[in-house]
Formats: sequence, C-alpha cells, structure tokens
Amino acid sequence: MKATWNNTLIAESDDIVTVEGNSYFPESALKREFITFSNHKTSCAWKGQASYYSLIVNGDLNIDAAWYYPDPKPEAEAVRGRVAFWKGVKVE
Repeated sequence: MKATWNNTLIAESDDIVTVEGNSYFPESALKREFITFSNHKTSCAWKGQASYYSLIVNGDLNIDAAWYYPDPKPEAEAVRGRVAFWKGVKVE
C-alpha cells in the first residue's frame, strides 16, 4: 500500500495492519524527509493516547495528518510502531 499527499509518496509498505478502517504503516515505511513534529495528542478509550506528525511537502504543511500510539493499551498492541493517515492523505 501507498500513502500519498500533494502528489508525493509519504509511505509505502506491504506490511499493513488495518484497525477500524484505518491502514497502519510500519514507522520504517515513512519517508522521513516529509514528516515533522506535532505536539497534538488525542485519547482513544481502547487504544490509548495518540501522538501526531504533520507533513511538509513542496512547502505545503498538512498539520496533524498522521497519528500513532507510542504506548498503546494491551488490546491495541497491533498498532505499536505504526502510523496511520488522514486529512487528505490518499491510502491505496
């Protein structure tokens, strides 16, 4: 699978975990040159606290467009070390 935004490949992998309709890519699949820090966090009752990345591609910023669970709850262990996308990032 591929994740693209702004006509640019952000991540690519055959090792995908799907949870609640979201495709989680291994962190190693990220094209790090397009990933930047975000201090945004949210909470999921069963997965735990999510942290976010923003994307920068061709000078355009997509704030909080990727999320991950650095320390997921035991029932969500499958998403540890993985990143999912939204906010216009195409996953196919």
